[in-house]
Amino acid sequence: MTRVSVIIPTYNEELNLPGCLRSLAGWSDDVWVLDSFSTDRTTDIARAAGAHVAQHSWEGFAEQKNWALSNLPLAHGWVLILDADERISPELAKEIQELLARDGSGCDGFYLNRRFMFYGRWIRHCGWYPSWNLRLFRRGRARYEHRRVHEHLVLEGKAGYCRHDLIHEDLRDLSHWIEKHNRYSSLEAEELQRARQGKSAELRTSLFGGPLERKRFVKEHLWPHLPARPLLFFLYMYVFRLGFLDGMRGLHFCCMHACFQYFCSMKLWETKHRPARADAHAGQ
Repeated sequence: MTRVSVIIPTYNEELNLPGCLRSLAGWSDDVWVLDSFSTDRTTDIARAAGAHVAQHSWEGFAEQKNWALSNLPLAHGWVLILDADERISPELAKEIQELLARDGSGCDGFYLNRRFMFYGRWIRHCGWYPSWNLRLFRRGRARYEHRRVHEHLVLEGKAGYCRHDLIHEDLRDLSHWIEKHNRYSSLEAEELQRARQGKSAELRTSLFGGPLERKRFVKEHLWPHLPARPLLFFLYMYVFRLGFLDGMRGLHFCCMHACFQYFCSMKLWETKHRPARADAHAGQ
């Protein structure tokens, strides 16, 4: 068995969780499903697969995972964090085992490259691949920044990169995607408003820093000031990042994410107009 503890935050993940757990079978003996009081069969599935189950009320994406890192009795010195709709490919599982057999080869964390599957097809373009995510790290050397959504792990130490892919495939329907991204857009608008007020999260933003620092700088300081952002984002994904090469799925994928940008833009716009609207209503 590989000496790595796995944490999987869940809420009503009975469709996705079995595949995630199967991808861990046979090489990890300390799998924790951190559930937020699901109302479906999520916890039954986890226990049947031999995973530990802990319950913790939902406080936010970063807070939930940081709570797990501080409170779960993890058995090993390395931690892997997965979403329930993600799977470790056999090639990546073997690579992780080899890396940890060498105790990280001088690294304290590793980025995994996420391969995004959309209705059974790999989205190879659209700016969605490669998609590097820091998920594997030495326990005690990383914490999530306090950001409401699209949070990142902040690592103390040297990071490496795994060669093989983490597979992402959500088996839930389009209605769930719309509902989820409606929530995400509200949280993202709140974070952009906080950035305007100089209250950015812990991840440093810099145009001349690393990839994540540059991306966050553009997202918080340049992108919100551009006109027609949904259209620009669609053109970026579909034309500049060659989304058209992914066929009709690429078109649908780019349109959906352009809609998400529109939701974010409108909710950020609303933050400036809501007080005036509330005052006017109160005066009636």
